[in-house]
Amino acid sequence: MVLKMLTGSQAVAWAARLARVDYIPAYPITPQTEIIEILSEWVRKGEMEAIFVQMESEHSLFTAAGTAAATGARVFTATSSQGLLYGFEMLYSIAGWRAPLVLVNVARAVAAPITLEPDHNDVLAARDSGFLQFHAENVQEALDLVLFAYRVAEDHRVLLPAIVNIDGFHLSFTRERVELPEQSFVDEFLPEYNPVNPIRASEPVAKGIPVLIPPLYSFFKYQMHMASRNALNVFREAAKDFEKLFSRTYAPVEEYMVEDADTVIVMSNSFASAGKQAVSALREEGHKVGLLKIRLFRPFPTDDIIKSLRGKKCVVVIDQNISVGKGGIMCPEIAEALYHLEDRPRVILPVIAGLGGKSISLEEFRYAVRVAERLASLKAGPDGPLLLFREDEAILVESLLKTASGG
Repeated sequence: MVLKMLTGSQAVAWAARLARVDYIPAYPITPQTEIIEILSEWVRKGEMEAIFVQMESEHSLFTAAGTAAATGARVFTATSSQGLLYGFEMLYSIAGWRAPLVLVNVARAVAAPITLEPDHNDVLAARDSGFLQFHAENVQEALDLVLFAYRVAEDHRVLLPAIVNIDGFHLSFTRERVELPEQSFVDEFLPEYNPVNPIRASEPVAKGIPVLIPPLYSFFKYQMHMASRNALNVFREAAKDFEKLFSRTYAPVEEYMVEDADTVIVMSNSFASAGKQAVSALREEGHKVGLLKIRLFRPFPTDDIIKSLRGKKCVVVIDQNISVGKGGIMCPEIAEALYHLEDRPRVILPVIAGLGGKSISLEEFRYAVRVAERLASLKAGPDGPLLLFREDEAILVESLLKTASGG
């Protein structure tokens, strides 16, 4: 094990190198480009034995990635935001081919208006595609979850592709201390990929064939669903092996001061670090608050969420995304997991925050918790999502709009 200061982009590039990937189709887009620049340099210098190919678009790179994985190659690629959307059609095809490649999405808010800062509308748009989804909070997790993604995706009980999501700028360009694992340990955790019925020139097989009989289509989709659910136990098994080798442990969700909490904040990715700081500050003020971080979003870890949140007074779900006209994407899934419980939380408050990389202040966390607890005391429910937006931000926006209009 070696300690290094790495950015999130450097960490996932190292993970691809340690995973001994065979093939890297790539196309640049900010803020993902640093990843493929690092990998292309290593391949050019002969430090990686992989084949690196720059494609003409994200649609082409996803097609190349999926077909290469279908032949039995271990494939890595990365994209961001509009790039993910441009290749979106192929996500469903790759999942249907049961091609277990790993795609790193460096989260960036979707245009328009255009920005380079992160939220999760890009990656969550792919939640129904059949890709597994791993969400990283920090640089160490970014590296480790890429290794987890290969281990789980390539398991014969799963055989589905995976997305590892890291937040653009906030994680991709943040440098943190990382434990870089030794190659021999990674090889033990992640053996060579053993594909099932790979496409070979000498042994042709059919994948993704037309099915014009409706029950046959339903059969294949149900197979994908059950394979994705299998990923929960495969993840837990992999976590035990990972802990033995690297002395770190991971679960589909992570609890922070949840055990005795009355109110629990639910969120994911790098902004969860700010959430943990807010929880610590609120604890010092006497509030019994905790945080539940969602690490594995697909398959959805329903049982883990029930275990953590049943019996709590209030749940505050912070969605760093917005389904325009409805609210957050994650909150309804949390609510559905808890609805049937007799001891479900009295209030599940949907909160929209952090869109386009907007910071979430301690006062905003404090306000959201206060709203949830007031609703609980009134035995009332929320009228709709709570949109966090501070007075200083309103003043800034008003000033900019005045300048833009020539006033």
